[in-house]
Amino acid sequence: MKQKNSRPLPSMKELDTREFWQFSAAKEFRYQQCAQCSEVVWYPRNHCPGCVDGELEWQLASGLGEVYSYSIVRQSYHPFFRNLVPYVVAWVDLVEGPRLLTNVVECDVEAVSVGMPVEITWETHEEVSIPLVRKAPAME
Repeated sequence: MKQKNSRPLPSMKELDTREFWQFSAAKEFRYQQCAQCSEVVWYPRNHCPGCVDGELEWQLASGLGEVYSYSIVRQSYHPFFRNLVPYVVAWVDLVEGPRLLTNVVECDVEAVSVGMPVEITWETHEEVSIPLVRKAPAME
């Protein structure tokens, strides 16, 4: 039985995202790319939103990116997140193109800024690992 104050985790029954979460267990951030038009596809799905083709290939991301936008959460009603306040929720642009919504960790919340270089770090659970980001050395 799941503890009341544990992190909400993704369902491994979801067909479009199951493979992504399987890669995450090995601490690999993978995104899809269309074999026909080369469009980067994120979040995982079964077709390209650009050309509507169904031939998507999994690509391995470097894990490097930068903060596109963020918000500092100072109050949360969810039992898991309530214990983390204040925390940062951020849109992060990975260098390969995907923009993901995640948390910035291992950093003073007041030090987070738009354009801050970040790298993926992983929060490990039984079946999956959750991609979070932390401040990274400046990218060139």
